[in-house]
Amino acid sequence: MILRARVVLPGSSPLIHNGAVRISGDRIAEVGRWRDLRPGVKREEIFDLGEVVLLPGLVNAHCHLDYTHMAGQFLTPKVFTDWLKIITTTKGGWDDAEYATSWSAGARMLVRTGTTTVGDIEAMAQLLPKMWRQTPLRVISFLEMIGITGRRSPRVILQETLAHANRLKHPRCRVGLSPHAPYSTLPELLQLSAQAARKRRWAVCTHLSESALEFDMFTHERGEMYDWLKRSGRDMTDCGQGSPAQHLDRCGLLKPNLLAAHANYLAPKDPGLLANRGVSVVHCPRSHAYFRHGPFPLRRLLRAGVNVCLGTDSLASVYQPRRRPVELSMFEEMRSLAQREPWLSARRILHMATGAGAQGLGLRGQVGELAPGAFADLIALPLENAYPKIHESILAFQGQVAASMISGRWAIPPSPGKEL
Repeated sequence: MILRARVVLPGSSPLIHNGAVRISGDRIAEVGRWRDLRPGVKREEIFDLGEVVLLPGLVNAHCHLDYTHMAGQFLTPKVFTDWLKIITTTKGGWDDAEYATSWSAGARMLVRTGTTTVGDIEAMAQLLPKMWRQTPLRVISFLEMIGITGRRSPRVILQETLAHANRLKHPRCRVGLSPHAPYSTLPELLQLSAQAARKRRWAVCTHLSESALEFDMFTHERGEMYDWLKRSGRDMTDCGQGSPAQHLDRCGLLKPNLLAAHANYLAPKDPGLLANRGVSVVHCPRSHAYFRHGPFPLRRLLRAGVNVCLGTDSLASVYQPRRRPVELSMFEEMRSLAQREPWLSARRILHMATGAGAQGLGLRGQVGELAPGAFADLIALPLENAYPKIHESILAFQGQVAASMISGRWAIPPSPGKEL
């Protein structure tokens, strides 16, 4: 088929007025001006989408879909460990059906608001691949592993995860590994995960330096998290040897296939270390605001050359105004970032929600841009009055996207009557 739009914003090349995108199967075959894209020999469907901007589907690089129905349940904690305790208790009270319903609700929110690819942390991996089949989303499912005390061998934890991962097959979705965080996994599990992922060419995601308590625990052997985990029986001998990022480096996890979620608290040399190792960082602006973290070190990361992308995290850590629902939305994350970092251009922010996320998830050149050979993952926004500030208008968009396509199939079809 050929999709025609008032504006096509490829992401990796200049915008095109009166542009068009040719789709062949699940891939993009051609992008250019409408007058230059001649119909093929065989009959092609031609959709004139009208006064819209056609752009790459948004890439949500870090999400917890199964926590969606926890929205608004928790007050903002005084310290990060209080939140860990309450969410652990809440999770323990849910059954598989509640997790599945929550996961599906979050996936529908993402589709509605323009996400086409999501990197999701799967706390309940047993729900896969059933959940994959219930959504049109392209999902990279990071199978979560936690092991604090060593009662279960890190090798056994990883072997069980790999055995489950090997049973998961889907043409659109794939798996990765997620040793939860430096504080919640033993060094051996981090090391083994790094080795297994490199061998299989999988992506890895871990929560890195999300809180000041984690930073103090590793850097200074002190603080509420240090004391709590020590009382819980965790071996604390990996603390006092540097920052959490430096700890991951010693464990062999800082590699180009690592997506470090949050990275809110960094030692002076950490941005350079992450850049040199090719690590991507995913920032979740609304979650960052919910926990009232210190300023995110965005300038330091970008100056060092780190690929920084965006994610929604979960609705369990998004502030919900009274009587106002919240939803998983990359547009909300982009607006939140723009408000907190006014020096960032709208163009740069949009890239963080598309191409940068694709790179972080190991899908560079496949999603996050409209280019020949990439997957046909794209969205259309009704922005009749957008020109000349296209990027600013995109960031301001609210509501359901006008159309969404994933792998060449409509996730949200365009309005009736558009086919020529």
